[in-house]
Amino acid sequence: MRILWIVPYLPWPMTSGGKTRQYHLLRTLSERGHRITLLVQSKTEADAAVREALEPMLERLIVVPRRPLKHPMTLLGGLFAPWPLLTTVNGLSTPLSDQFAELLTQPWDVIQVEHSYSLQPLLKTLQEQARDFILTEHNLESSLGGATYDRFPAWAGPFVRYDQWRCRQWERKVFAAARHVIAVTQADAQAMGQLTSTPVSVVVNGVDSRSFAEVTNDPHSLRLLFVGNYEYAPNLDAVQWLLDDIFPRVWLQRPDARLAIVGYGLPEEWRSRWPDERVEWLGFVPDLTVLQRRCAGFVAALRHGGGSKLKVLEAMAAGLPLVSTAQGASGLAIRADHHYLRGESTEALADAIVRLLDQPVLARQLADAAREYARNFHDWAVAGNELEQIYCTLPPHQEHPACA
Repeated sequence: MRILWIVPYLPWPMTSGGKTRQYHLLRTLSERGHRITLLVQSKTEADAAVREALEPMLERLIVVPRRPLKHPMTLLGGLFAPWPLLTTVNGLSTPLSDQFAELLTQPWDVIQVEHSYSLQPLLKTLQEQARDFILTEHNLESSLGGATYDRFPAWAGPFVRYDQWRCRQWERKVFAAARHVIAVTQADAQAMGQLTSTPVSVVVNGVDSRSFAEVTNDPHSLRLLFVGNYEYAPNLDAVQWLLDDIFPRVWLQRPDARLAIVGYGLPEEWRSRWPDERVEWLGFVPDLTVLQRRCAGFVAALRHGGGSKLKVLEAMAAGLPLVSTAQGASGLAIRADHHYLRGESTEALADAIVRLLDQPVLARQLADAAREYARNFHDWAVAGNELEQIYCTLPPHQEHPACA
């Protein structure tokens, strides 16, 4: 099929869960013979390394620059436009609208838009031309307010409530406009289904099982791993919880335990805020498997967010024993005490970490069960199959050779 795929960021390097999902779905579909044009609005340029990674699996890569975050149009739109703040940041882009309109003069089997907040520059043209499109929503954005808005000052409360209202109204509008909506978990699909009569299906988050199959953890390292993109508020909250509350309790029982903090956008001030030498500030790591081999386990101390967490799936696929909240394990059909150790409070998570370090046989049993689950139910091939099944429901493509 000829696919026009629109995303509001470059999917390389894979510095976030969203980028990882984009890259591997594009790779999977390309390997199956689909011909993909990728239209990107990006705050960063597509340099030679980006093009080398992406262009071999695409027919065409088109990158439209995104205006600066503090541009006057963004600030004014955030205050007065009918769209939520995140949509305004990624919207009001005439260059993107013009490029999209030009692309719509060509025949496409599938038009796929990633994230409702990226749709504003495209929606008018889609509706004027009565073009069907698929919308993928990685999280139900209106439900993420607790993690996003708690960093606003108290006096901004009226704006916060107004923006949450705008977000819910925008979701209803764009879900209704889409031919099909894709969620990444069943829970999100059910919540989205409450807002629209448009069909909602699940395309799971996945993991490249082959890349992690040979990884073996090091229980003697006593090192726990946390991975995140620190431009995303739930990950900021998780690190603060780990270092303000959870690990001080762990260290009372296991003073030799260590914590490695990994991921893109690591705030520099954290090193001075938490100067303990048992905390390793590693930032973005290009090959995570090297570090996973040096860790005893993975801790997903997440209190906010949505969808399913690619960092958790990658840890499971690599055979790292997992300690997690229910939020960290959301969207995954895994069971506490069979696939992972669960804790919801500071005390419970600290105790679970100590238990993982003290009981290596239990840790190995949990890790083996989790690796098998990730391989069987969340390989990217599974996600690719689910996505192709949705494509084949789109009229008039039920009879397309790819659907035979």
